[in-house]
Amino acid sequence: MDSQTFDACRKTVQTPSGRIGYAETGDGPVALFVHGVIVNAYLWRHQLAALADMRRCIAVDLLGHGDSSTMHADQDLSFNAQAAMLAQFLGALGIDTVDLVGNDSGTGIAQVFAVAHTDRVRSLTLTNGDVHDNWTPAAFTGFTDMVAAGGLADTIRGMAADKAIFRNSLGASYEHADQVADETIDAYLQPYLHHSERLQDLERFVLAFDNAQTTGIEGQLKTLDVPTLVAWGTGDIFFDTTWSHWLADTIPGVRGRVELDNGHLLFPEERYDEFNQHLRNHFQSTM
Repeated sequence: MDSQTFDACRKTVQTPSGRIGYAETGDGPVALFVHGVIVNAYLWRHQLAALADMRRCIAVDLLGHGDSSTMHADQDLSFNAQAAMLAQFLGALGIDTVDLVGNDSGTGIAQVFAVAHTDRVRSLTLTNGDVHDNWTPAAFTGFTDMVAAGGLADTIRGMAADKAIFRNSLGASYEHADQVADETIDAYLQPYLHHSERLQDLERFVLAFDNAQTTGIEGQLKTLDVPTLVAWGTGDIFFDTTWSHWLADTIPGVRGRVELDNGHLLFPEERYDEFNQHLRNHFQSTM
């Protein structure tokens, strides 16, 4: 699915947290896909294309990303606030339960949502991302330090103007950064250039990073019996496979833990055929 086709699937809906952007394909039980920092719903384009035959696939833009706008300039954009937005989002669309899939920051937010709204989660899939006290990962502190120093706007503009900077700066998130298409980079960065307030929202999101939000739910995760798949790329410098084992050992609902050999952080975008088969099997097992 290219960006033009994806954009044709885009919609927005108003919630108490703001107007939320999302893309939607397919019919049937709902699968909700939650991305991580900097990227947006476009990360999940291959899942929306491939799994629409068995799920109503919805990829949401987190607050501070993509087409999602906030209500006011000092709005809370923490993981807890993002999870609350997801509940509002589902309510606005009249959706009761979902197969919840997260990546990167979305993995942390998905855990927060799952323990707070367990009755709304039909199944859970967690991929490389924020778990317990493993974030902010050491390999990402250069970025967070830059944001804290006020350099985010110039960095985003620089990456958009020279896409080689994007590929170099965020290359560790990809197995083959040199193959990331220009239109993919534009899909992620242009919303920040078109809406200056989105840059301010992203800065607030990053500055709200606090792993107390995930360490604080460890006890609830230990009683989470939702059918859960843990899918982890083994080549990720940010989130080691140790954390996939931690999830499998902590969440009693884990039914499977799979590894994607040398997969990097954003493997749902790169290794989509392999990952989609794991998702299809997981969804089928929970129907």
